[in-house]
Amino acid sequence: MNKPIFSTAAALMAAAFALGPLAAPASAQQYRNELRHSSAPCQGSGPAVWLTVSGVSVSQGTLRVQLYRGTRADWLESGRWLNRIEVPARAGTMQVCMPVPAAGDYAIAVRHDVNNNGSTDLRTDGGGMSNNPSINIFNLGRPSVDRTRFSVAREVKPMSIRMRYM
Repeated sequence: MNKPIFSTAAALMAAAFALGPLAAPASAQQYRNELRHSSAPCQGSGPAVWLTVSGVSVSQGTLRVQLYRGTRADWLESGRWLNRIEVPARAGTMQVCMPVPAAGDYAIAVRHDVNNNGSTDLRTDGGGMSNNPSINIFNLGRPSVDRTRFSVAREVKPMSIRMRYM
């Protein structure tokens, strides 16, 4: 009688070990999460970033906010963003709540696509990044992750980003 119980327990343990590698670790973060904007994550204990975006030039087009892991491998690399929120642009100052998957290091990029064509038009579109790094001809609008990285714990972190246009 003990043999079936032992066999069942052994089978369950073997299945658990076999499935273990398939389970994602808690620190794993999936890319390309398109989120609807909601202020709810910033009303609780986080982790989230309560972003104030100032200097939006016109009430036209879309403001796109993207959250990246704060690593050189991910920062501004195509498709390597974690979360993206798009909202209609309003001239002046806007607020966006960006949920963060877990405590850690991140960086944020904001783009104002004035004509909603999905491409960056240097003459009209604007941009900004966490920590408001200077952008010039030498870094071609791509400051290092070291200048844009910030840490988030289990909190709602306030942050201001200033939009820049040509």
